[in-house]
Amino acid sequence: MKLVCSQKALAEGLAIVGRAVPTKSPLPVLSNVLLSTEGDRLKLVGNNLEMAISAWVIGDVAEQGAVTLPAHLLSDFVASLSGGDVQMTLRPGTKTMNLKCGRYEANINGVDAEDFPAIQTVGEGTTCQVSARVLRSAIGQAAFAAATDETRPVLSGVLVTLDEDLTLAAADGFRLAVRTAPLLTKPDERLSLLVPARTLIELARILEDTDEAVEIGATPNHNQIMFEYPAGANSVPVLQVVSRLIEGQFPDYQRIIPQGFQTRAVLSVADFLQAAKTASVFSRDNSNIVRVSVNPGEGELSPGVVEVTSSSAEMGDNVGQLDGSVEGEQIEIAFNVRYLVQALDAMSEREVALEITGPTSPGLLKPATGGDHLHVIMPMHVAK
Repeated sequence: MKLVCSQKALAEGLAIVGRAVPTKSPLPVLSNVLLSTEGDRLKLVGNNLEMAISAWVIGDVAEQGAVTLPAHLLSDFVASLSGGDVQMTLRPGTKTMNLKCGRYEANINGVDAEDFPAIQTVGEGTTCQVSARVLRSAIGQAAFAAATDETRPVLSGVLVTLDEDLTLAAADGFRLAVRTAPLLTKPDERLSLLVPARTLIELARILEDTDEAVEIGATPNHNQIMFEYPAGANSVPVLQVVSRLIEGQFPDYQRIIPQGFQTRAVLSVADFLQAAKTASVFSRDNSNIVRVSVNPGEGELSPGVVEVTSSSAEMGDNVGQLDGSVEGEQIEIAFNVRYLVQALDAMSEREVALEITGPTSPGLLKPATGGDHLHVIMPMHVAK
């Protein structure tokens, strides 16, 4: 194995695949990154058995080959170089890689590439395509609502539905986030896949904000999902993420979404978010509870007022007042302020509609003019 490639491109590729390298693993080889040549490109792979990330780097390949090298050592060394080209030579009869860049040189001992777990390919499985920018946005507006613990594995995943559109749904038992996005090409069959939220969050971090197509595919037995970027007949992939799927039945989230409201308030997203963040300062010692009181205006010319309040027995209390368009009756509901802040922070629109059916029923947040995403937050029960 012998090649020359750009230090910058190699460092970027190693940083990307390093997101899939586990800090601790029962298989020592998983602490390594796989390097293998494919034509005039170097393929880098990190794998933690839940997710595998592959990145390709253009190079001048003189001899084909493959080896695995310690991920963090290799990444740190390459990142410390000041640019230029890196010459990589696998010493014959060994698993030692010699790297030269300018006046710097290193020898790194590796492990046979055959010991590295193989990555399953989609093959004849179902595929479709979506814009990278759209996919990043959709993940950002849904995946944060997934559970972070493993007590209920199905809630640590995001339900990805591929049909006429792409739909992402995540819930942790206290809230729900749903985002629908258009596909560039449709799948041959409808698919509902439960993807670990960690996989999607990492994918969003490494996808570029472009209109390039990302190909989404599922293996024929529907136990793994693949994201390849860029996709298309004339595009050469530079990034691929393959992830296992979570087994189990995701809750019927459509039943959780309120279908009507008793009171509806339309507010500035920025103002509502600021009020919630301010209230969070006083709610830290009170289970993160904030009260949202929605009050209709008096007459057509008087705007409604929404008050966001929080209190702490030891620290004090605060009240934030927001003007808004209110229809319906006066109502007060309590939320976990962390869920409220995260939902509002995920909104890209200027105005949000808060719809409430009762103080003990879920609250619904969605763009005031409709839109393609929504957030449902369960209320908190507090003493009067």
